[in-house]
Parts: sequence; C-alpha cells; structure tokens
Amino acid sequence: VRSRAAGRESVSTVMAKVVMYSTGVCPYCIQAERLLKAKGVADIEKIRVDLQPEQRDIMVEKTGRRTVPQIYIGDTHVGGFDDLSALDRAGGLDPLLAA
Repeated sequence: VRSRAAGRESVSTVMAKVVMYSTGVCPYCIQAERLLKAKGVADIEKIRVDLQPEQRDIMVEKTGRRTVPQIYIGDTHVGGFDDLSALDRAGGLDPLLAA
C-alpha cells in the first residue's frame, strides 16, 4: 500500500493476522512473540488459556496439541515456537506473514 502525504511517499506493509494461544508464564511464548515482533508484527492476538480454560479445549480441538504456544498466521496453523523458528530458518515465515 503506497500513499503520498505532503510530497513524501510512504510504503506500509499489510501483514497477515497472527493469533497465539499462550499462558502468562511460558518462555516459548515470549520467544515466539520476540521473533514475530522482530519480523515486524505489531499486533498479536493472544488467547490466554491459563485465564480462559475453555480456550485450551478449543485450542486442542483445532490443533491436536496441548502445549503452548500454538500460533496461527492467517488461516495457517504454524505450531509452536520450534515450528515457527524452523519456518523462519527455512525462509517460509516472511512470505506467510506477507500473505
């Protein structure tokens, strides 16, 4: 998306929606959030399964996994932090975020 304001051109990038199932004391959730923010993700919708136990049931039903974090980028279930990190190292995270 390009816009002109006062003669200056700026480019803003529209990123895919990121949803992360997490808890308040999850080191892998913190690492995942740091990686996503380093990639330019400004807004992560966090669903705290420790504060909303019914959300853990929904997470398990959707992902088949009981551990956090569980990360969705757009409609794609990425998995946990290890999966997110591996996707980044393989060069697949940036295109998914840009989708």
